[in-house]
Amino acid sequence: IGRAHVWTPVTFRNLVCRLLPEKKKPTYALLASEAALDTPQNYFEKVTKEYVSRRNILISELKRIKGVKVANPKGAFYCVAELPVDDADHFAQWMLEKFDHKHETLMVAPASGFYSTKGEGKNQIRLAYVLNKEELIRCVEILKMALISYQK
Repeated sequence: IGRAHVWTPVTFRNLVCRLLPEKKKPTYALLASEAALDTPQNYFEKVTKEYVSRRNILISELKRIKGVKVANPKGAFYCVAELPVDDADHFAQWMLEKFDHKHETLMVAPASGFYSTKGEGKNQIRLAYVLNKEELIRCVEILKMALISYQK
């Protein structure tokens, strides 16, 4: 009688990886999702709480800027804000090339690139809330000052 072997997801994955040809091996995304299964639930709760807080701060601050419209996203880590400009692409480039507030500027993603319909999102930008809360507040301050300067 041979020895018994305890199969865990990791030992099974390792065996499968050895047997599969190179083209069929699992992707990094699959390996990362496997690791997520072993991550304690409280980690996800902590991260979710942090991102909800960041989202709330960003949305609240954006709504304080005259002419900016923004919805409260439900399941993303970014929001799309409508600006009081005709062309967000031009505004974004202008901020990078010609604007600074206290020696800082802001890089944003014009939202038109996220739409399949030509002309949609022309005056919108996409903002991710991946920075800490203080930096998000500063970014909105820079955006506000940029809009004031741009509209002159």
